[in-house]
Formats: sequence, C-alpha cells, structure tokens
Amino acid sequence: MLVASVFIYLLITLAIGLFAVTKVKSGTDFALAGRSLPLIMIVTMTFATWFGAETVLGVSAKFVSDGLDGLWSDPFGAALCLILVGLFFAYKLYQMTLMTIGEYYRHRYGKSVEIFCAVTIILSYLGWVAAQITALGLVFNLLSGGAISAEAGMVLGAAVVLIYTFAGGMFAIALTDFLQMMVIIVGLVAIAVFAGSLAGGADKVMEVAQQRDLLSFAPEPSVAGWLAFAAAVVTMMFGSIPQQDVFQRVMSAKDADTARKGPIIGGIAYLLFAFVPMFIVASAVLIMPNIDAMLKDDPQKVLPTLVMEHMPVALQIAFFGALISAIMSTASATLLAPATTFTENILSHMRKTPLDGKAQLKVMRITLVVFTLIVLGYALMKQGTPIHTLVAEAYTVTLVGAFIPLVAGLYWKRATTQGAILSIILGIGCFLPFRLDEQLGAAFPNQLAGLAGAAIGMLIGSLAPQFISDKQQRLAHAA
Repeated sequence: MLVASVFIYLLITLAIGLFAVTKVKSGTDFALAGRSLPLIMIVTMTFATWFGAETVLGVSAKFVSDGLDGLWSDPFGAALCLILVGLFFAYKLYQMTLMTIGEYYRHRYGKSVEIFCAVTIILSYLGWVAAQITALGLVFNLLSGGAISAEAGMVLGAAVVLIYTFAGGMFAIALTDFLQMMVIIVGLVAIAVFAGSLAGGADKVMEVAQQRDLLSFAPEPSVAGWLAFAAAVVTMMFGSIPQQDVFQRVMSAKDADTARKGPIIGGIAYLLFAFVPMFIVASAVLIMPNIDAMLKDDPQKVLPTLVMEHMPVALQIAFFGALISAIMSTASATLLAPATTFTENILSHMRKTPLDGKAQLKVMRITLVVFTLIVLGYALMKQGTPIHTLVAEAYTVTLVGAFIPLVAGLYWKRATTQGAILSIILGIGCFLPFRLDEQLGAAFPNQLAGLAGAAIGMLIGSLAPQFISDKQQRLAHAA
C-alpha cells in the first residue's frame, strides 16, 4: 500500500506537469510563468523551494547530533535570505523586467561581469541539486526495502523531476509546489503529533532536548566561535540572494507588490515550519532505543527509520508523500534555474542573432536535460557526502563572487564595472587560499575572507578611477 500510494502520487505530479505544458508558448512562459502568478503561489513556491531534502533530512539530522548550534546556516540563514530578498531586492529587480539575474549584471556592469556571474551561479547549483537527487535515491531505496539501490533511486528520481519540469517549466513548478506544500504541511504535522504522543508528550520531548543540550543556540563565547557563527549565517543568508531560482520566483509574480510580499511570507513560514522535523527527531530519542548507534552511522536515517518502524501505514504514506514533495519541489526549481541562466546569459553571446520565443524554449529544454545528466553524475560521484554539507557548499562561490556586485549596483550609484571586476577578483582571490589551506581556514573562515575581499575590491575599483579622474582635471585646470 505504501509503495502503491507513493507511485500514484508521482503519477499525479507528472500529470500536473504535463497539463502545464498547454500554458507554455515561449521562453518567458517557461522561465517566468508569464509573470502572472498570484501571491499565494509566490509564497508556496518560495517556501517549497527552500523546504527540501536539506530541511527534512539534513536539518533534522544535524539538530539531533549537534543541536541548534549546527543550524545557523539553515534554517536561520536560509529564512533570513528570503526575508531580505523581499525587503530590499524584489521590488527593484521586478521593475527591471528581466528574465535572469545575469541580465542585471549585464545592464549594470557589462557582458564580462554577466558571463562570470552566470557561470558562478550555474556551478553553485551542482551541490544543491545533487543533494535533492541523493535524497531521492535514499527514499526509493528505503521504500523498496533495498530492492532499488540508492544509485537506481537517484536515476529514477531525476527522471521524474525532469519530465514534469521539461514539460511545463515554471507553470508546472508553481502548480506542483502548491500541491506539494499542502502535502508537506499536513503530513509532517500529523507525524509530529503522533511522534509526540509516542514519546509521552511534547513536554517530555522538550525535556530530553534540553538534557542533550540540543536547544543551545549561542555561539562559543570566543572570537573563533563568533567568526564561525558569522560565516555560517552569511553563507546562506547572503550567498543565496544572487541565485536564479529565487530571482525567478520574484519575477513570476503578477506585480511588484506581490513580488515583494511573497518571499517575506514564504521565509517566515519556512523558518517556523522547519522546527517540525526537529521535533520529530527529538521524539525519536525517546522512542528508539538504538538511536545513538544510528547517529554514529548515519543521522539522516533517523527520521525515515522512526516512521517505518514505529508508525502506521497511513502516516508512512503521509511522511514519504511529504518527503518526496519537499525534495521534488526543490529539485525542479534548481534544475530550471541554471538551464535558464545558461540560455540567456552564456549561449546568447555565442549567437549572432537572438533566439525567437519558440527557439528559446527549445534551447532551454535541451539545456535542462543536459544539466540534469551532469547533476546526476555529480550526485553519484559525491555519494556518501552529508546532504547538509552539499547544500552549504553550494552558496559559497556566489557569496564571494556575485553578492557584493549585486548589492552595490542596486544601492550605490558610484559602483562601476571596474569595481565589480575587482570585487570578483579579490573575492575569489581571498577565498581560495583560506579554503585550500587548512591552517588559514582554521584561523579565519574562508567565506568571510572572500566577502571582505569582494567588498574592498568594489570600493577600490569604483573609487580609484574617479579619484584619478578628479586629480587629472584639477591639474589641467591649474595649468
């Protein structure tokens, strides 16, 4: 019954995606749903995009092993990212009527900055999508009792997500995200209530969480502790702002006000609901006697094992429906984003004539297939890497290479192309030594080193040419 129910759910998702194909007539429809989506869909898309394998399996595993101390980047940094996008970026970017975030860099700084930032953004998606594919492989492996290997599960999961994203693009994602968010909320809340009752009540769960020191959030009271805290928070909070998937959700709104409100509401909802999987795994400490051995082996298996061994079939169906919903909603969004970016910000410069609507749509779909195959190969290669690690690593490059030029371009009139280029050079140049050298990385976080270098590069690159020009004018005037 469990396997059949999940199979039927997958068929429903595919049917929705195939229905959405009737609405797709051009590249703009495929990438931005015709800029027509209401507030409720912008909220569900931003929520569902963030609420993926990382939240259900990665965050819950990190919480039960390290407590809230290990969750500075996600969910806290991730939720703040969406809120900041709504407060400071959505309205300005929506009014520019762009298809990709890369186009902003071209209009503000020129083609060279656009291409570099586009490549950076595309590469950042490898880890994020690989985390979702890895999680799908784990789910199908568990559902089949080992009959489907994790590798075969990855292939199957990637194929399902590819089919409905290929067919309906952003329209398919919007419709499926709405359904998937409902399944996530209903399924996980029901499981949390049942798990709490098995554990003896919510008060018992909170008591064991306090005994294990899982609720401590403050960083270690030292310079190193606060630096680690800052590095973890800014990686997700700032590094995921210049991302195409977030941008596409903003641009798909029917108006600027909807684009602004959607991510704010979605970010708040995400932060609040991320505590539900944490509560469930805290309940598992009381329910499962062998949990310490499982924590040493693979903490990511705690939540699915609890459901499979201690809950009725109805809640097993609810859990795997919610889990697959969470994973697929994130995977579809993060597959479409790099395909759109490549088509609009890299391939467009290789052609002498621009693509018309139908040709643009065709190229986007071909790129989507190619990127899916690349990500699947990367996920298979990185098998065994924790989901939380794969996601956290995805945003580092965009943090040090793309965030400062975006902020400066929107809010500092004196930002120049030279400043953006030097920001990228110094950002990457300061990041790499601290990333590659363990001693340097232990002394100072590589993310903060790269972010500081990017900010200094923007200041020097933008102000120095103006200073030189003013000095030359004064000398000429004096002569």
